[in-house]
Amino acid sequence: MTKTETETELKLPSRQEAIKLLIESGCAKNVIEHCKTVAKIALKIARKLKKKGFNLNLKLVEIGALLHDIGRSKTHTVHHAIVGAKIAKQNGLPEPIIRIIERHVGGGITAQEAKKLGWPVRDYIPKTLEEKIVCYADKLVEGNRQVPVEVTIKKLAEELGEDHPAIERIKLLHEEISSMVNS
Repeated sequence: MTKTETETELKLPSRQEAIKLLIESGCAKNVIEHCKTVAKIALKIARKLKKKGFNLNLKLVEIGALLHDIGRSKTHTVHHAIVGAKIAKQNGLPEPIIRIIERHVGGGITAQEAKKLGWPVRDYIPKTLEEKIVCYADKLVEGNRQVPVEVTIKKLAEELGEDHPAIERIKLLHEEISSMVNS
């Protein structure tokens, strides 16, 4: 008998356990502060959506946001998403957390982009509402301070080029989350 995602979500670590895992994995204090800020913003968005009747798991959003950058304990490249997913698996974290970690970079990574990066070839675009909220909240935080999404878009455009597909994905994610929050 396989466990359903709902049953697995019941085994989410607590906030304190998630922070302890970041520390034990070797994340720097600034990374942990960033993760706490992302979690605060993600929870704020999630609570607004929950009040509007959207079906989502607040604890999954919080813990996923806290752990989204766990891979930065080993690398600060784009590969931190895959490294983080591996750390999460090694620590027995549930699949919904692993997916948040591996799908939070940029506006997500397509299978074609994953192949170019040397990742396992599959789609890393956020799918669930929880994944989208964490991905989006991460784009609203630079260091440990909240910034407008335009700041992140401008920075990524400078790094990746104005026409990089990640820019458009972030813009679409911004539109999607904003329209839900403001509906």
